[in-house]
Amino acid sequence: MNDNIKLKKIVEDLNIEIVYLSSDYENVKIISSNLNKPGLQLVGHHVELASNKILVIDQQEWYFIDEQNSESRFALMQQFSNYKIPAIIFLSNNEVFEEIIEFVKQANISLFSTKENFFNFSTKFKNYFEFELAPVTRIHGVLLDVFGVGVLITGESGIGKSETALDLISRGSRLISDDSVIIKKFGDRLIGTSPPITKYFMELRGVGIIDVQSTFGVGSVMGSKDVDIIVNLEKWDKNKEYERLGIEDHYKEILNKKIVEYNIPVRPGRHNALIVEMATKAFKQKEIGINAALELNSKIINYKKHDKNS
Repeated sequence: MNDNIKLKKIVEDLNIEIVYLSSDYENVKIISSNLNKPGLQLVGHHVELASNKILVIDQQEWYFIDEQNSESRFALMQQFSNYKIPAIIFLSNNEVFEEIIEFVKQANISLFSTKENFFNFSTKFKNYFEFELAPVTRIHGVLLDVFGVGVLITGESGIGKSETALDLISRGSRLISDDSVIIKKFGDRLIGTSPPITKYFMELRGVGIIDVQSTFGVGSVMGSKDVDIIVNLEKWDKNKEYERLGIEDHYKEILNKKIVEYNIPVRPGRHNALIVEMATKAFKQKEIGINAALELNSKIINYKKHDKNS
């Protein structure tokens, strides 16, 4: 697992404005989600900064630098030369001083600007950093949003995953990824996305590749979704015992997290999309404490007790 992110990727993903790029910009790697905010250092306090962390200039620092003359501004920045700063970012849409630009050119440090203040930027940066470096896996399947629930459809090749997904999309569900699903563990959540190159595309045997967004509209797709349940499609086996009541949930582990899994036997005449929708609704009901199987079981037990005593 990677323990760093390229500066170029961060700048592109977070839409940070470029002011100046160092000669080694494309090779610079960021190893920490923590940011250096040099308020005390600027006013003369001897406090060590952490090396190899992005330096940010927010309102407080900007006002102090603004009060200095040109020579002092340059000198203020020179004190940071020994800390191996990978980049400097001006926050809150503040003006970037010419002396700072001159400094980064001499020091070969990339310089950027953003409209966000320290709190908003640091929060977004930390979340982004942790998500990018989160444990990750790829699963062969289709991920959709069905009634607000993240449904991962799995099954062997040719079982009808994409066809079932297409039927669900035509009924109002939204596609996140077809064929290959990237899943990251972020805290206690499993978040699924699509590989960039196949985003919003589906492969249908006998038809070919279709662009879901162009075909069904922007409301038919999503960029990411938590994986809440797994629906595994499998060939009908007359010798296998399938779940008939649904009293007990079955689980599958992904990245050491248990996810509810429904094993759905596939055979001609079964409306797979409708069954997936019912599995999703059953899951949502259980989330709020409604379990139809337990209710029916309880009624049967009570009926038998009443019948025995009568």
